Amino acid sequence: MGFLKESIDKELSRGLSSIIMESSAPYLSKKKIILHSIRELLDDKLLLSLVIKQGLSYDMYDIIQEHAPFSEADWSEFLGLSIKSLQRYKRERRAFKPLQSEKILELTEVTYLGLDIFGDLQKFKLWLSTPSFALGSLKPISLLSDSYGKDLVISELVRIDHGVFV
Repeated sequence: MGFLKESIDKELSRGLSSIIMESSAPYLSKKKIILHSIRELLDDKLLLSLVIKQGLSYDMYDIIQEHAPFSEADWSEFLGLSIKSLQRYKRERRAFKPLQSEKILELTEVTYLGLDIFGDLQKFKLWLSTPSFALGSLKPISLLSDSYGKDLVISELVRIDHGVFV
């Protein structure tokens, strides 16, 4: 598994499972949901929506950002929060609002896919910061601020994975 080492993936999955269990939203057999990997969550859009509505805890964000190719300044920009606000979230162990939780999970999806394809954080980070002809000569990281840009980056990663280069 390229994105998270198994023990970290399990830790993240346990935390996400507890968010799901604490949710008041109905879900089929919610009591039986135990995530074994972040991939399971990313593949189940209904569960993903449930986690987003509940709000991602700072602890879950901390695990994700520790293994993602983004700096604190990048996260600040992506989430629409100042660095001081992020530090306050950390200090107070606050949960993120749904909009921010969704963005964190979108970036988790990009990171998961990118690391699976490149197999190395530094190679993926280099690709993110290198202008791409297929993306209008923009750096992929510059497109991650909105969901349409994220979709373009994911599409380009899938093309790379399939050996289709522009």
